[in-house]
Amino acid sequence: MSEVCTREAPDGTLIITGQLHRVQRCLAHCFVVPPPAPPPAPVRKPARVAVMLALAHKLQQAIDRGDLRDQADAARRLGFNRARITQLFDLTLLAPEIQEQLLALESVDGVEPITERAVRRVVRARMWDEQRRVFSPSASGRQ
Repeated sequence: MSEVCTREAPDGTLIITGQLHRVQRCLAHCFVVPPPAPPPAPVRKPARVAVMLALAHKLQQAIDRGDLRDQADAARRLGFNRARITQLFDLTLLAPEIQEQLLALESVDGVEPITERAVRRVVRARMWDEQRRVFSPSASGRQ
């Protein structure tokens, strides 16, 4: 077996020296491997559930101002079905501190901290105390 030697150049480039094997001939060669690129910064954006909760509040404000007649009008204008609009508006029934926590959530590199489906389980509990119990980190699958 041939021996491989490595050394670092002054500019940080890693130089690996070894045998390059070819048919019927063995020649010593020097080949250069560039230093590894630093990992890209994580991409952070608001979590999907936070965006949906904010949308529900904006739609409710539009209804209150009279820009939209009702939830059915909002569904028609946005191209959603009525069931989806109901799901969005149900998010506004959460306890205020749960809504604050949801609005502060971020998705990092596309990984969502909690799904909207998990939050819908919390919405099913109508009393805020019960919602707080259901929304505990162990129950919602968050870390």
